[in-house]
Amino acid sequence: MRILGLDAAMARCSAALLVDGVVRGEREAPGGRGQQTVLAQMVAELLDGVEALDAVAVSIGPGSFTGLRSAIALAHGLAAGRCKVLGVTVDQALSHQLGNVPGRAIWTAIDSRRGRIFLTRHHEATIAINVVDVAPPAHPVVVAGDAAPDLVAWLTERGADAWLSDVRQPAAASVAQVAARMLAGDLPPHEAQPLYVDPPEAKLPAGGLRPAPLA
Repeated sequence: MRILGLDAAMARCSAALLVDGVVRGEREAPGGRGQQTVLAQMVAELLDGVEALDAVAVSIGPGSFTGLRSAIALAHGLAAGRCKVLGVTVDQALSHQLGNVPGRAIWTAIDSRRGRIFLTRHHEATIAINVVDVAPPAHPVVVAGDAAPDLVAWLTERGADAWLSDVRQPAAASVAQVAARMLAGDLPPHEAQPLYVDPPEAKLPAGGLRPAPLA
């Protein structure tokens, strides 16, 4: 079973090749401008000599609008007519990297870049919320993600039993490993489409769209 994992959801982009559950190759680079080209180059290096893939897995968010769309488009292009393409949430990837923490529920907190965080508690639906509006949990938690330090500081100031993990960014290897569990039937699959938490900022013009040009 060969699974290619892709991630460009946050501050870096990465690619990894998983073969029969073992990571056979992994690449990463800073995200941002030009990451589409960099990600494609990393994929070309990893797939050199690989005849076929069983699946392409890609992180679907929440995260960077541009990063998510570029990685998802690449995933669909690589998989088209050849293999399955699977979406993996950032919460799933971060939680996989964190592993099992006995006695603690897993929370993931991602900086939305809009003065709020994307918060996922116990793998439930992700919400956009201000850190100061997060109610302290009544039970022990461990928090992963790039906004975890601010959230844990807020929670502990209010007496919550919150641990700060060292997991900040999702990795393509984890994306591929989560996808392997989906293929095995251990997890429900996700469509490889961006996971939007906030509504789109673009608004239709007050007078509606202009008529389509005549041919």
